[in-house]
Amino acid sequence: MKLIKGTLIPIGGNEDKGYSEDDYNKVDYIEEGILSHVVREAGGVDANIVVIPTASSIPIEVGKNYIEAFKTLGCDNVTVLDIRNQKDAEKPEAIASIKSANCIMFSGGDQSKITKKIGGSTIHNIMLDRFKNEKGFVIAGTSAGAMAMAKEMIAGGSASEAFVKGAVKMSNGLGLIPQLTIDTHFIRRGRFGRLAEAVAKYPKLIGIGLAEDTGLIIKNNVVRVIGSGMVIVFDPRKLKHNNEKILKGGTPMSLTNLKTHVLANGDRFNVKKKKVKVLPVAEPFI
Repeated sequence: MKLIKGTLIPIGGNEDKGYSEDDYNKVDYIEEGILSHVVREAGGVDANIVVIPTASSIPIEVGKNYIEAFKTLGCDNVTVLDIRNQKDAEKPEAIASIKSANCIMFSGGDQSKITKKIGGSTIHNIMLDRFKNEKGFVIAGTSAGAMAMAKEMIAGGSASEAFVKGAVKMSNGLGLIPQLTIDTHFIRRGRFGRLAEAVAKYPKLIGIGLAEDTGLIIKNNVVRVIGSGMVIVFDPRKLKHNNEKILKGGTPMSLTNLKTHVLANGDRFNVKKKKVKVLPVAEPFI
């Protein structure tokens, strides 16, 4: 299998943008915050960063927020690509923007808007090609932007439901990381059940639950945790019991031997080798 040269950075939502009044368990924004990792992976403060707020219902405001957040980190080469429909994704200026970017940053909102307006477009194909073939090219996304990275994308579903069939809605994502399915705001919104159902439906995939202000740096199947929260990893590849396919909708489900990891800043997970490497206690927060 060909080596993937680009970098993915999915984020669980509500990442620190440098002006939060809530200092509880926050990292230093300039040195250790998630967006500072995005900037470093993209090549530093001179990187050409393109923000795509397509998922948001308030794209103009969201775009301005990211420009200010990246400006705080010393980045002046930040633009907003406001794609409202499929035609916008085919415009020459949009194509040129994606071709020249060092980093694409997808905002939060509704992940289905990303796939409907960008999925299958020229700029989507350019992103895929650059991600596969260009070292240093970064695609980051928060909340909906993170969930859209998967091939089998969590499109919605009730987090308040117990582990019952039909609580999660799945759809086609952008296909950037086919081995994973990703859920966000995982702890705050109690999304354990719907991620569990997602991996029950697709037991060859790894389920990733990202807490807020928490993300992953993914390079060629090696995942490193960044940010202030936790990451839940569901590995269903050795399930001994999975009754998802035989149950009717609304019926409580059961899984056995679902391997689960709880990871934090600096920990690593190799998707291909199924191995976890935790950061030693004495190591500094990174």
